[in-house]
Amino acid sequence: MSAFLSRLLVVAIGAPIVLGALWLGGWWLFVLVALGSVVALHEFYAMARPLRPLVLAGYAGAIAALVGAKLGGVEWMLGGFLSTLVLAFLFFLVATTRAPATAAISSTVFGAAWIGFGLGFLLLLRAVPDGRLAAFTVIIAVWVDDTVAYLIGRAVGRHKFSPAISPAKTWEGFVAGTAAGVFAVFVSLYHQDFLSIADSIVLGVVVTVAAALGDLFESAFKRDLEVKDSGRLLAGHGGVLDRVDAFLFALPAAYFTIVALT
Repeated sequence: MSAFLSRLLVVAIGAPIVLGALWLGGWWLFVLVALGSVVALHEFYAMARPLRPLVLAGYAGAIAALVGAKLGGVEWMLGGFLSTLVLAFLFFLVATTRAPATAAISSTVFGAAWIGFGLGFLLLLRAVPDGRLAAFTVIIAVWVDDTVAYLIGRAVGRHKFSPAISPAKTWEGFVAGTAAGVFAVFVSLYHQDFLSIADSIVLGVVVTVAAALGDLFESAFKRDLEVKDSGRLLAGHGGVLDRVDAFLFALPAAYFTIVALT
């Protein structure tokens, strides 16, 4: 099966699951986010194995952050995440394989913060007033942005966006993807009482730019760790982390932008 066909298959199977969980919300969405977080963390810690991350502490801290987000909002999410620091140090004290504390604990905490916090904001976004609409809008905008950027970049892209980090990305793809993502937000929120037209455009710009930065952020780590994909679970899509990297920046950016605008 070609990479393109495998991408289509993953989208055909995965998109209804994600959208269905977003529609239902509650613990259905929590379970999906928690599973995605654990798999993405597993992929990150596998890539960062030379740093000897304390993976059990990272899993526990990320799940604690998600439980906090589900039960008590931003403050509890922060409180849950902070348990990662304590757990990482405790596991470091009893670890049989010694590694520098700076590398082991930092990589552990970083993974839990990057992935646990990033996906935790989807739970927070779903909980705001009109949260179902907000969550659908952001998820679809990032998908549209990513798809259009990929297609236009492959078709007519000539000018490299960040050749040192991600040589495949082009300015043509970035501009087209950003415009498509902003348009997706505008269409989703048009004739809704949630945000004004101007605010919808602001949200679209914030989400698409944050998504592009989130993608580049993961690319920088993969290049540093000399890996192409975070995993092979999703075939042509790579790993779960490769699919959620844009959301890890876009979701927090969208949440705080919506809070500021409403």
